[in-house]
Amino acid sequence: MLLSILTGKIFVYLHPTLEAFFHKNCILCDATCTQDFCDACLQHLPGIPAHHCPICLSAFAFHPAQPHRSQVCGSCLATPPAYDATVAALTYTFPVDALIHALKYRAQLTIAPVLARLLIDKLRYLESVHKPDLIIPMPLHSRRLQERGFNQAVEIARCVARAMNIKMDLDSCKRVRNTPPQTELAWKLRQKNVRNAFNCTLDLSGRHVAIVDDVMTTGATLHALAQQLRIKGAAKISNWVIARVQFDSIQAIPDVNF
Repeated sequence: MLLSILTGKIFVYLHPTLEAFFHKNCILCDATCTQDFCDACLQHLPGIPAHHCPICLSAFAFHPAQPHRSQVCGSCLATPPAYDATVAALTYTFPVDALIHALKYRAQLTIAPVLARLLIDKLRYLESVHKPDLIIPMPLHSRRLQERGFNQAVEIARCVARAMNIKMDLDSCKRVRNTPPQTELAWKLRQKNVRNAFNCTLDLSGRHVAIVDDVMTTGATLHALAQQLRIKGAAKISNWVIARVQFDSIQAIPDVNF
């Protein structure tokens, strides 16, 4: 019932010429409402699985014996990533993937604040999230930025930084290698693809930095950027993303409380 008529509607209702009416209809089903989503669509958005690793956000295929403890997955224990924690608003599946695709590849920039508000609500709901000193959006290579015309991570991060009163840095971290898109590569090749792809010139000694991006798949790109932030002295690095890809067919429990 919820999403049977969604396909094709996203791009109609988010057309810039209808921006004035944006907050009067649900972005997914077009029902009259006062927010981005009607209550029914909001409750059916694909949440993050209840049992997951706090570092990489991978879902556990089983329920931990002590579900209230932060249990780290075997992968992060065996090979700790350069970042410390990950927060995602949603799981990367329909209709979230369609929304992000519309933003990223169809330049529907009015979707950016919609997605950002979901992330902001999640961050405010989680008591364990500490406010960082700085937000750094995932950089795009200059050639990719010229082709696309915008960086979706910047559009999202700008909304988050403003709402949470956190400084955002757009100039100190650059993507210095124009690597092939990660989506075109096998999972095992992704970490090699982004190795030494970033350069950071800002002194981050003792600071907590949040990296903002649209999607986390394997975490290879986030890890590569976090490595450079560590080199510059960052004491803590958090990933703040709109959606996390889950590789197992684990039922995600929506976060209806945010």
